[in-house]
Amino acid sequence: MGLFDLTGKTAIVTGASTGLGKGMALGLAEAGADTVLVDYVPCDGTAQEVQALGRKAISLIADLMTIKPIQSIIDESIRVFGKIDILVNNAGIIRRTPAIEFSEKDWDEVMAINSKTIFFFCQAAARDMMKRKQGKIINIASLLAFQGGITVPSYSASKGAAAQVTKALANEWAQHGINVNAIAPGYMATNNTKALRQDAARSKSILDRIPANRWGTPDDVKGAVIFLASPASDYVNGHVLVVDGGWMAR
Repeated sequence: MGLFDLTGKTAIVTGASTGLGKGMALGLAEAGADTVLVDYVPCDGTAQEVQALGRKAISLIADLMTIKPIQSIIDESIRVFGKIDILVNNAGIIRRTPAIEFSEKDWDEVMAINSKTIFFFCQAAARDMMKRKQGKIINIASLLAFQGGITVPSYSASKGAAAQVTKALANEWAQHGINVNAIAPGYMATNNTKALRQDAARSKSILDRIPANRWGTPDDVKGAVIFLASPASDYVNGHVLVVDGGWMAR
């Protein structure tokens, strides 16, 4: 099991106060990592659960709609833990409006946090990782990196960008010992899918396509993030790992 051991590693996880971000942060802590938890609200609850697992955690509040906080997050992480081994770019938003009515504001805000912030956070973390010729970057994409979706044009565009940036950075940074991969979660029971789950007809149509016949949970992505953050994935680079209960197989 040493292939999956993260003892002594430091991980930054964005969007860590709830949902998939919280689940992944706890998974990394269970594997031995200390964590820097970032969100626009306090991550104190997640931090307490990480600490209950015997790992260290700090909670940082940041508005990642802009790239301005990124360097300060990197600096504080290094000040507290000395280095950055793992970055999980999970923070993101979704706006649901028919494409014919979609506003410039909703387009720009979704693209800002879901794609621009991802790139510049990768860049900032990689500068520290390159010093040690080692690092794991995990971006959170979506099934909509492969499909178009319905009434979420900017989200689909941003997640497509996240997947392509993952591949582009893997091409450049593999030579520096940095693995850049992505997870594409399927339909998960999180805040982002609340509207879908409350729409009985839409929820049924989604479940009818998922061979597992259920919505995913934050626990379902723990194994994937541990794998991509650990030595077990040292020869995996530029990959988008789908965790979807079989949705894409249908």
